[in-house]
Amino acid sequence: MQNVSEPSLEIARKRYQAGRVAFENGQYREAIENLEKASALLARNSRLGGEAQIWLVTAYEAAGRNEEAIALCKQLQRHPHSETNKQARRLLYILQAPKLKRPSEWMTEIPDLGALSDNESKVRIAANPGKSSPKKKPAEPEFVDLSQVNTKDNRFIWVALIAIGVIFSYLAWLAF
Repeated sequence: MQNVSEPSLEIARKRYQAGRVAFENGQYREAIENLEKASALLARNSRLGGEAQIWLVTAYEAAGRNEEAIALCKQLQRHPHSETNKQARRLLYILQAPKLKRPSEWMTEIPDLGALSDNESKVRIAANPGKSSPKKKPAEPEFVDLSQVNTKDNRFIWVALIAIGVIFSYLAWLAF
């Protein structure tokens, strides 16, 4: 087992935390960088080393680096910490699952606004200065003509009450 000095352990913990925060904020490249450095400083067979590597697997996958994620998962299946190797087996199963094709109608295409120059967006705003958000009137309640509402009893309430009564009777009978 690799002996890790106290200062490098503290640096590794800080890198590990920074990697997790970056991952949770969607900054996958930064997460990978921090988690790789933390993993290099930690003993691979330690609990914390395993946790850092599990997070690294998820960061690889999120960044589209699936082959690296799968390779690391296969290594982590032999990790001595039981929770780490269990998570590695679960992640490997997910990573190797066949990818389903989604129909195009399920997808919403988001236009790339990065292609617009900053000046062009200002021109569009200046061209429509009068189109500020109009003040909305407070919503008026909609009145319903009660003579048009079907108030005839459809017997659902009685069926529901009888069903509830039967269930409670059965539960009471089981309790005794």
